[in-house]
Amino acid sequence: MSTQKLALVTGVGPGTGTAIVRRLVADGFKVAMIARNAQRLEALRLEIPNTYAFAVDVTDTVQLDHVLDQIQQQLGAVDVLVHNAVGGAFGNFLTIDPAVLQANFQTNVLALLHLARRLTPAMIEKGEGALIVTGNTSALRGKSHFAAFAPTKAAQRILSESIAREVGPQGVHVAYVVIDAVIDLEWTRKLRPDARDEFFIKPADIAAEIAHLIQQPKGAWSFNVELRPYNEAW
Repeated sequence: MSTQKLALVTGVGPGTGTAIVRRLVADGFKVAMIARNAQRLEALRLEIPNTYAFAVDVTDTVQLDHVLDQIQQQLGAVDVLVHNAVGGAFGNFLTIDPAVLQANFQTNVLALLHLARRLTPAMIEKGEGALIVTGNTSALRGKSHFAAFAPTKAAQRILSESIAREVGPQGVHVAYVVIDAVIDLEWTRKLRPDARDEFFIKPADIAAEIAHLIQQPKGAWSFNVELRPYNEAW
């Protein structure tokens, strides 16, 4: 097997996930990509060198375990995990379907727990590694129409902190990235057609901060990291 370090990125969609993959490959990683869309992953695999496509829903723990076994056998132990998969929905507590909230917990919280339980033991054994989780402002506050989403991101941040306190002293860096901005994507541009370019945060800039967190020296680790455009109100 190659001695090149291995990163695993979940939620490799057309925006932030793909930008993270591109940045990690540029930084010298080989990257296992996880998402539900097999066609998109295969196109990325053909476009970006040193990438490997694994189509799976992270909420399906049986299939996810099978994929993690495949990654281990084909590529080796994971050095860096970026949990970017996200489940979200809008609505207040009176109108949301409780099943939707439960489904979002599966993606945002329980999938993180499962991935961390599977992958951090090898990092601990080596005394190094990183687990980076992409979050957003909903991890810090619950607005009215985020009742099916904010509780899951708050739980995700607290779970990440609990993991960090456990594995940090064993050499594994855990960080939670609060993205306090609208990400620059085709569909968000359509929602905000009059917004100026500086209103949006670029996926590549998010990826750059994640790359920085992965490379932080052990003597100066960050956990809570907040990203926002310079003119964002906060």
